[in-house]
Amino acid sequence: STDAPEQSMAQRGIQRVVEHAIDELPEAFRLVFITRVIEGMNVEETAEILGLKPETVKTRLHRARTMLRDNVERKIGPVVMEAFPFAGKRCERLTEAVLKRLRATA
Repeated sequence: STDAPEQSMAQRGIQRVVEHAIDELPEAFRLVFITRVIEGMNVEETAEILGLKPETVKTRLHRARTMLRDNVERKIGPVVMEAFPFAGKRCERLTEAVLKRLRATA
């Protein structure tokens, strides 16, 4: 399809924004986020590895996701507009889809 190069460029841009946003999380939150979401460990395993209470793991994960979402929402607009300068509506849908996916993991 004619959208493919544009879309993959946008997806790479969005992926970079998300990765950068994860890197920018304060360490305490980043460690919990990476262990739980990226490594796929459960709350108990994460608590044990990081020497935290399970409640602390849950609180930090929730806070990390909120920080991440705010950071990504702030930065994603320019990336999407750059990739789709003539497709405002489609950009909104793509941005919404990405943000929905981020929220779905919350």
